[in-house]
Amino acid sequence: MKITWLGHSCFTVESQGYRIVLDPYKDGTVPGLASVRVEADQVLCSHGHDDHCGTECVSLRQGGSSPFTVETIDSWHDDKEGTKRGPNTIHVLSDGQCRVAHLGDLGCDLTPEQKDRLRSLTALLVPVGGHFTIDAVQAKRLADELSPAVVVPMHYRQADVGYDVIGTVDQFTKLCDDVVAYPGSELELTPQISKQTAVLKPQNA
Repeated sequence: MKITWLGHSCFTVESQGYRIVLDPYKDGTVPGLASVRVEADQVLCSHGHDDHCGTECVSLRQGGSSPFTVETIDSWHDDKEGTKRGPNTIHVLSDGQCRVAHLGDLGCDLTPEQKDRLRSLTALLVPVGGHFTIDAVQAKRLADELSPAVVVPMHYRQADVGYDVIGTVDQFTKLCDDVVAYPGSELELTPQISKQTAVLKPQNA
């Protein structure tokens, strides 16, 4: 399975020639990032905010056979049961070899039952920027509890470009002792991948 970080919370996940796009952002909604323009077989969005539901930016292909099973877990975009920013959907994708969870704009603590559904992950794609989502400390605590093979931080501020209220990735990585900084935006996942916090570069930067 291959994951590619386009930027913000937008990833492609590919297996056996089938591609899913997660949380594409609409044009002009994320400072410092180029527009999403990608072909895929399926689009999944965690919630309806413009920086996560740009489905019109994805050209859908026809006729592909999906190797993925997709599980959804209902959660909240805030710590007030959605009264501030609404609901959030966690997506868990499995191709039979690897299992990846995209937490979307998770803004609350998860219940023990929800955490149980997120065990045995190959990769956890987790927001770390705070303010609109859980912050670096909360993300680290959750990652430690779930113990996936790979943790991929997302939804953080790129250097000094916009979104000043959101934290930078170093606020998360300074809490980790297994950081691997990748030169590009892609990561190949295998069941044998070494345990790590994988920092990718956004493809659309």
